[in-house]
Amino acid sequence: MTPSADLSILHLVSQASIPVQAVMALLVLMSLWSWWLIFYKGGLIKQAKRRIRAFDDAFWGGADLTSLYNRVREGDKGGKGELGGAQAEVFAAGFREFVKQKKQANATKEAIVDGTRRALKVAVEREMDALEHRLPGLATVASVAPYIGLLGTVWGIMNSFRGLASVGQATLAQVAPGIAEALIATAIGLFAAIPAVVAYNRYQAELDRINTQLDTFAEEFLNILQRQA
Repeated sequence: MTPSADLSILHLVSQASIPVQAVMALLVLMSLWSWWLIFYKGGLIKQAKRRIRAFDDAFWGGADLTSLYNRVREGDKGGKGELGGAQAEVFAAGFREFVKQKKQANATKEAIVDGTRRALKVAVEREMDALEHRLPGLATVASVAPYIGLLGTVWGIMNSFRGLASVGQATLAQVAPGIAEALIATAIGLFAAIPAVVAYNRYQAELDRINTQLDTFAEEFLNILQRQA
């Protein structure tokens, strides 16, 4: 077998010790899971932003609040309505509480506004929690994968030097394969961690913007309802 074949990645992986191979397999699974999360969360956030824009157009287009609320509810019943998403749910929760408070006989304007404000706040937190679901998984892969790869590297180098202990005179040809197969674990760990940390930072920034949008809408909507209280 030629030296180039001996040092090929597939050959080094197949000749690695069982613990190092287990580390590599774990890292590959983590990488596949993180890529699934990247595409899943990317699509979810893109859809959320598109629905927010669609609801903004409908809300600020002068639509009647009651008819807009009915359209949002019809969309929920059908599963995929023309109006939906996080901002539509915040609107529905606030408007529903506003109507409920107004129907009470002795409700004051302050009580109506306070009840609506609480409902809007809870709705914003609930929608953000749904959007952030599973996002910490990317942070876990980004922070843990390099250390798992380093563990495989350390274990592989230890085995390499233990094998050289019985050799009278070690040469580079004897040391290189063991060190190379150990370093593959670190490379796989970085391959899993780098996309995860990039995607996590990007998605977290986009979710922060969505959170700001929802908070701003809640305040503006509350001002509208306050004038009608």
